[in-house]
Amino acid sequence: MMVTKVQFTVDTELSLKLFQEGASAQDNFDSSIAGKCRDGEFGIFYQMDRLEAAGLTGVFFVDPMPALVYGPGVIARIVEPILKRGHEVQLHIHTEWLEFARDHEHAHLRGRNIADFPLDDQIRLLEQARALLIMAGAPKPTAFRAGNFGANDDTLRALSAIGVRYDSSFNPSFLSGECDIDLPPATPPFSEHLGVGIIPVSVIQDRPGSIRSVQLCALSAWEMRDALTHAAEDGWPCFTIVSHSFELLSRDRTRANPIVVRRFDAMCRNIAEHQRLEPIGFDALEPRSRKSITTLPANLVRTALRYGEQAVSRIRYEAGILSTFFLNEFAVFESLAAV
Repeated sequence: MMVTKVQFTVDTELSLKLFQEGASAQDNFDSSIAGKCRDGEFGIFYQMDRLEAAGLTGVFFVDPMPALVYGPGVIARIVEPILKRGHEVQLHIHTEWLEFARDHEHAHLRGRNIADFPLDDQIRLLEQARALLIMAGAPKPTAFRAGNFGANDDTLRALSAIGVRYDSSFNPSFLSGECDIDLPPATPPFSEHLGVGIIPVSVIQDRPGSIRSVQLCALSAWEMRDALTHAAEDGWPCFTIVSHSFELLSRDRTRANPIVVRRFDAMCRNIAEHQRLEPIGFDALEPRSRKSITTLPANLVRTALRYGEQAVSRIRYEAGILSTFFLNEFAVFESLAAV
């Protein structure tokens, strides 16, 4: 039986904003990585707990660049528990940290995204980031994702030059924004481009002519369930979900976001229970080419439910208890749809 390989990927990163506001390494770690808030902890440790309870593993794209300002110890504190618990660490990079780094060989470089640099500098920066990640205890990475999905074709050339096998920066829903990789939106997984295997962030069609990333905070539980089922039934070689270390928190990170927490639990259950879905990391991927894949078609009822759910969530966070009843009603309806 042909199965679809599912990568649940977590961009695992300290907050530059918190650093700029004066947060210590510990405070930044607590908020951005551990996800500590008034409701408890909802960061990577909670996420690993829930993944493991469902028999799943995750892929954590760890950004090592904060080591340039906080020191290497904080990155080791991220990497060690991920590996110890049997999950996978891969390479992530936010080059915004360069502006605040001092006394290192690339201190003169500035750029929001890795794509902002010429090829030679991209190679140097990726080599440095990989060295920092390995110094923190990670094995040599086989996959990469650019911060903000801000990669271009030179990024792929740079990855090929340093021997990184897969890129997962290609996000079709960001092609009009910061992702500048020259590929069509419908590029299937394992397409080779400039010496690197492309593992795109998966997308659905949320309304006619519009696509949306498969991300916990972007899709309802119903949309995620249908997207996973569609990928399995259509024979996708792999299906890649995006999340963040702080994704289960409210925007101000003071509390858990119950809607996204429920989506996460529903996603874990859907993957675990589907016989044609297999959770796996990048290290164990076996290329399986497809000339094309079909995106989950739009369903306006699904999309409308998500709009309503997210609007209610925002109102609740902004206005306290005004929408508790409606939020609970949405939760019941969505949980039934995700079964």
